[in-house]
Amino acid sequence: MMTTKQNIKRYSRKELEELMQSIGEPRFRAAQLHRWLYSDRASDFHEMTTISKSLRETLDRKYFLPQCSMSSTQCVEDSSADSTTRKFLVQLHDQEAVETVLIPAEGRNTVCVSTQVGCPLHCSFCATGYMGFTRNLNAAEIAEQVFLVQDYLDPIGCGAVTNIVYMGMGEPLLALEEVIESVGILSDTTYRLHISQKKITLSTVGLLPEIGMLARSGLTTNLAISLHSADQETRARLMPSARDYPLKELRKTLIQYTSETGQPVTLVYMLLKEINDTREDALKLVRLARSFLCKINLIDYNPIVNIKFDSAGEQRKNIFIRTLVDAGLNVTVRKSHGSSINAACGQLAINKKLPESSTL
Repeated sequence: MMTTKQNIKRYSRKELEELMQSIGEPRFRAAQLHRWLYSDRASDFHEMTTISKSLRETLDRKYFLPQCSMSSTQCVEDSSADSTTRKFLVQLHDQEAVETVLIPAEGRNTVCVSTQVGCPLHCSFCATGYMGFTRNLNAAEIAEQVFLVQDYLDPIGCGAVTNIVYMGMGEPLLALEEVIESVGILSDTTYRLHISQKKITLSTVGLLPEIGMLARSGLTTNLAISLHSADQETRARLMPSARDYPLKELRKTLIQYTSETGQPVTLVYMLLKEINDTREDALKLVRLARSFLCKINLIDYNPIVNIKFDSAGEQRKNIFIRTLVDAGLNVTVRKSHGSSINAACGQLAINKKLPESSTL
């Protein structure tokens, strides 16, 4: 009778400990196995020489070791001003695919990772939302995106990954357990590749129960809120999830989050022409931002084929920025990297066809 092998990488650290105990092995074997999986990145159980031969054979009979892979033919380098931004197609353990983005800048290499195949939230400006939703990634698949980008950097002498943003395909807090587990893998200071949690940012549209869970998780990662409007009606049109988690409740949750963690949150605000870019919109943002410890990150919108929004333009943007600065808020303005390779904010969709017209 044939038995189907299971994916060992679906097990968390705790689950590996329970597995070792269930087969009569000491708990510390789980730590050894975890190290082989995510520090040494073994591709075969028989490479795990610190583990007994009998245990290696047991594991090999019952489990398999899948590896995410990067399709080099899908690595696109832009020839425009943001030519260093690169987008990679990553094949997951079951051959589903997501996109991962490398954003180099002076002194840093930021990797933007995906957490879901597609996304169920359907934000109106986001290409991924039009794909539909397939599944969450597991922690290993999230971490392996970073490993693969480091493998890409090593032979070309472009340094190490320094920052990670969970801002790719999907809503990270809908896969919160796997996200937390992946942060643990990527920030383990005893592993070969490790990133400080203070250089890891988790992004969310504002899922209130999960933000509370994150505050109590013990992580020291940064939190970014995809805000895009401080007006409830406008935000609900842009982001359907805002109907379930209105601004009034989001404000209360962020007050509690910043109080519990002592860390500011980043309010990400994409400027959309004649939708959220007036001075009155800026004043509403001022009133919200004064409620809790935060900084504001303004992003230029990059048009996506068949999604009918426009960027605000320099004059409207400058008035918006001046209103925030005059109110004493901490404001940064950044370009949405990778626009011409469809790797900018909201544009990851693996060439899925978008609707003929998407607009408010």
